[in-house]
Amino acid sequence: MADEAPRQFEIDLPPEHIGGNYADFANVWHTPTVFVMDFLTLAQPPREQVDPETGEHHTVVPARVVSRIRIPPEQVFELAKALTQQLEFWEQETGRRNPQGPLLDT
Repeated sequence: MADEAPRQFEIDLPPEHIGGNYADFANVWHTPTVFVMDFLTLAQPPREQVDPETGEHHTVVPARVVSRIRIPPEQVFELAKALTQQLEFWEQETGRRNPQGPLLDT
């Protein structure tokens, strides 16, 4: 079988997407045929709430989905490799490591 020629993507970024969307965090879930990444931003400050039936305290974090991305399972491996590679580059460039505590105070 002959080797495939490398692919060269020509990526078009429409003007309305140039600024992107800021997300405070992401939620990832899947079905048998697709992985879904919901990128969310805080809609309001977190607030304490008490369950009226159990009396248990918990923190409610109101958030809004700013983007939902669906990818086939086969692409998850490539995405994970790309994120790892870019994170390593970022750590080398900035000298920073991952945060020691939670990003959100809840």
